[in-house]
Amino acid sequence: MDITFLLNGETVELADVDPTATLLDWLREDRGLTGTKEGCNEGDCGACTIMVTDEDGAKALNSCILFLPQLHGKAVRTVEGASGPNGEAHPVQQAMVDLHGSQCGFCTPGFVMSMVAGHATGATDHDTQLAGNLCRCTGYAPIIRAAQAAEDQPVPVWVKDKPVASPSSPPMLPTSSDALATVYADHPEATLVAGATDVGLWVTKQLRDLDPVIFLNRCDDLKQITITDRELRFGAMVDMNRMGDALVDLHPSYAEMIRRYASVQVRHAATVGGNIANGSPIGDNPPALIALDATLHLRRGDTRRQLPLEEFFLDYGKQDRVPGEFVEAVSFPRQADRLKCYKLSKRFDQDISAVCGCFNITVSDGTVTQARIAFGGMAGIPKRATHVETAIIGKPWTHATVKAALPRFAEDFAPLTDMRASATYRLETAQALLERYFHEDQGDVTNVLEVTA
Repeated sequence: MDITFLLNGETVELADVDPTATLLDWLREDRGLTGTKEGCNEGDCGACTIMVTDEDGAKALNSCILFLPQLHGKAVRTVEGASGPNGEAHPVQQAMVDLHGSQCGFCTPGFVMSMVAGHATGATDHDTQLAGNLCRCTGYAPIIRAAQAAEDQPVPVWVKDKPVASPSSPPMLPTSSDALATVYADHPEATLVAGATDVGLWVTKQLRDLDPVIFLNRCDDLKQITITDRELRFGAMVDMNRMGDALVDLHPSYAEMIRRYASVQVRHAATVGGNIANGSPIGDNPPALIALDATLHLRRGDTRRQLPLEEFFLDYGKQDRVPGEFVEAVSFPRQADRLKCYKLSKRFDQDISAVCGCFNITVSDGTVTQARIAFGGMAGIPKRATHVETAIIGKPWTHATVKAALPRFAEDFAPLTDMRASATYRLETAQALLERYFHEDQGDVTNVLEVTA
């Protein structure tokens, strides 16, 4: 396919592009822009970070799992393009020099580009902005000081890119859900690529041939967020950062869990629909959505259907989706905030959950009237704890009720032991999280940091 984008301010037109060629490989091998480094090649270390500007503004992304067609119509800045046309240093580059933020230097270009993107958008939470960049020399302190020092400096004019104006799109880059429905019905064997945060690894790690490929990132109508008095609806192509921002006031615990969903770079690419459609048993988003009684909206051609999200997951690696059918949106009722989400992992940032538990329990006049409890990491699919729910519904909302319900977790789940956690740990932790939910609901302190603060 033919694509057009800006690279460091210059228009690039490429013909017959390999749909699964990564931006990282193309930058280094075809353009000789070797400042962008290859580290993990799976979106974890951030050494390959670049800045992409589209209609939503500037954002840091991992170039190692970014396919070239995803850049059609956008503007790309590499570390070489962070400097001005006459060699002027970007404020974050100068701060890195002045405050000795570079040690061995391998990770530095990625840090710089995350900082350039954060600087362009006014980000001041540098711990979050840089959580997706790893420094093997443990030079984080001077890097954070450099990011802080650059905060008040103006954004250089040369990095204020604008996306390419209305480039034509080939059929495998549809610009609407209608166009997507048509091309996918004609090519039901095609691989759909949303953010490529998962599919990218199929190429870089498994060396799979995905042709034909359909890219969804230009379907603007799938990027819509609709919030009414009755419902919240997220289009399939809403990225996780935007979803988190939309939930801060309505469901702050959910939004905080999303803040720990991988990294800024991954959240800019990862989508609501992609996270659901890949059917991962350890995806963090489905348990929260299931706890909120979410409905999944699917489309094939002109035919649409909807089903409770929990029914979409049939078995490990198997979902209720027919060839040519795609996720169009997910919605859930607007409701009082009774939702708590708990993500347990070995690292706070950039880690897959050992257990992810989401609790949405309604209490009226001291009695549990509704309960939706969902987990990831406890079964081959995201799954509700229906026996536990039954054990507390209609009962007084007391610690005695909670204690009596704890053994029912063993009826809901038979978790596996793997590198992230043992089966025993998972089961005992699930029980502990229900107790934690109860105590937090009663206003008790459950966080040791709150006790010692």
